Amino acid sequence: MNPQILLGILFYFLAQIITWFQMQGQFIWVSFKEHPLIVSLLGIPISYLFIMAIKYSVAGSNGLIWPSRFIGFGVGIIVYTILVGVFFKEGISPKTAISLLLSLIIILIQVFWK
Repeated sequence: MNPQILLGILFYFLAQIITWFQMQGQFIWVSFKEHPLIVSLLGIPISYLFIMAIKYSVAGSNGLIWPSRFIGFGVGIIVYTILVGVFFKEGISPKTAISLLLSLIIILIQVFWK
């Protein structure tokens, strides 16, 4: 696999994880619910991580923009599913399982289809 794509995926994972906590943290921790303006400051490192994710994903895709969008979408769905399961114990319905599979397929198509 192209190392730039791999680095882009890593940055997407980090950005999506922090974004998930920024948005869903209000349902886990009272302090996140009581201090949304402070929590919104996480937007600065999140933005930087997304910028880097796109930079490396586009570079690894020979300058094409679309693959980075699909990779970011797929990674976001996967991260969301994992964290919702861990923190909220929500199961995976057949509909969600198929959506996850499609997200994984989207990532694989963008990474490996030349």
